[in-house]
Amino acid sequence: MKLDDFNRLSASMAQDAPTPKWERLRRELEGRGFSWSDMYQELEMSHRYVDAYRHESIEGGHVPLHSHSFYELMYCRNSCGIEYLLGPDRYRLQRGDLVFAPPGVNHRPLLANQLVEPCRRDVIWISREFVARLTQAFPLPAAIDWEQPFLLRTTGTPWEPLGERIHAGVEEALRRGPGWEAIVAGNTMVLLTLLARALSGQEGAPLVQAEKPELLERVFAYIEARLGEQITLADTAKHFWVSESKISQTFRQKLGVSFYRCVTQRRLIAAKSLIIQGVPLNEVNERVGFADYSSFFRAFKREYGIAPSQFRDL
Repeated sequence: MKLDDFNRLSASMAQDAPTPKWERLRRELEGRGFSWSDMYQELEMSHRYVDAYRHESIEGGHVPLHSHSFYELMYCRNSCGIEYLLGPDRYRLQRGDLVFAPPGVNHRPLLANQLVEPCRRDVIWISREFVARLTQAFPLPAAIDWEQPFLLRTTGTPWEPLGERIHAGVEEALRRGPGWEAIVAGNTMVLLTLLARALSGQEGAPLVQAEKPELLERVFAYIEARLGEQITLADTAKHFWVSESKISQTFRQKLGVSFYRCVTQRRLIAAKSLIIQGVPLNEVNERVGFADYSSFFRAFKREYGIAPSQFRDL
């Protein structure tokens, strides 16, 4: 589903209905043949170069672990205090934080069952083609690695206006005035250039350190390092000197999925990245830990609704 279609559907949901909005949205999507658990993984850009939109997280609205084939730049508009998983690391978001998730990097908010206020974010999606054209055409500072995720804390720094620029791009996309696509693309080009300048180290942009690793992050790092190997709950529990039930409960409480479901999701996210990079399909399953191609094929089609070869062709 394209982003514009998803946003139109979400906006059509009445705010004063007795059933929570996210639950009604889930039912509507599933009625149309889409899987709610895979929706964020499967959302596609509506435009070739840049998409910009406003997102509001609500309590109980579970967002599964996912990644994209494009870059995601997210700006926190308020201090709702949620935690955010970015790769294997966990961060506590504040107003003015800017999160950068490259293609293939798994991420998701950890939403509490009760939020003091909705978590409001401005989001920009940027295609690989756009970044490639920008970096080929202009000599940007070499310090930024476009394939590494990071969190930049802008509040109270010279880089606070970055949030205003993101906000301006989102407002332009929402108004849909004549030529808005060109304005949003131009604004994003300036934004990425300023971001590269901020990360060049010359003016001390404050990159945020991840929270002290808890069991969840340590298990995530363990999984990431062994995607091409057999991963079992029993071996993982022994590695961390905890019970199997402790790990299972942690994944259920924090992520809303089982340990094995999360391992499979990570294998498949990695598989999609390899397919996009052009790795032959008969090599992909081995590199992400599936015993054979048939088991990889079944898991991929069950998760995404299409065969690996169809995804490659798309």
